[in-house]
Amino acid sequence: MAVDQENISKVLAVLSHKIRREILLILREKEETSFTELMNTLKIDTGKLSFHMRSLQPFIEQTQTGKYKLNRAGEDAVRVIRDVESWAEVADVNRKATSQLALASTKRRTYAFLIDFAIMLAIASLLLLEVLSSAAGNLIVIVFNLLFVALALVWIYSTLFEGFNGQTIGKRVFGLKVVQTDGKKLSYDHAAIRNFGKILLPFDLLFGYMIDDPKFVRYFDKFAGTTVIDLRKH
Repeated sequence: MAVDQENISKVLAVLSHKIRREILLILREKEETSFTELMNTLKIDTGKLSFHMRSLQPFIEQTQTGKYKLNRAGEDAVRVIRDVESWAEVADVNRKATSQLALASTKRRTYAFLIDFAIMLAIASLLLLEVLSSAAGNLIVIVFNLLFVALALVWIYSTLFEGFNGQTIGKRVFGLKVVQTDGKKLSYDHAAIRNFGKILLPFDLLFGYMIDDPKFVRYFDKFAGTTVIDLRKH
């Protein structure tokens, strides 16, 4: 069935006015409200309120007592308003994230990673002490085991620390923090995704370079919707 675009434009025109949106939200909150209560709440005169109420006729109805309430179309309109408010908030957060937050430099991020990797490498050496001793003389086995366990520890450690407050020890030393680009609190799921790229670091950096976006030095940052900011600059 073809959609009447002109009708859609009329509906959007009605909802575009701030006072009319406020009226619908008040009716949604109070369920039933009199004309006088609306006028006092909005602090507008009778003529102005009458004009807006006429515009809202497709969305409201009167009860037997003369009060106003939302009809089914009005309930749907309120959901649309709430959705648009959420979209507007997300858009504003994204704008702030890209234009106001100070993105961390690749150099400082590298130093922070090296500190974290050194810590995990030391722990991996302690955990594999017996294995390394028995493999003495076989450099390839030693290096492979150390790297494998150290990178696995980096992933677990980074996920836990960044999921908790966005900072590992290395990031705290250099005043860096991981944040989500949509402005929401960083979750453990997003932290786990972004840090999985550290296991495939060369490819992660290569694809990140190909993206050519200052927010995403690594590809898995873009995949997880995260970036790293410099708290000292901010």
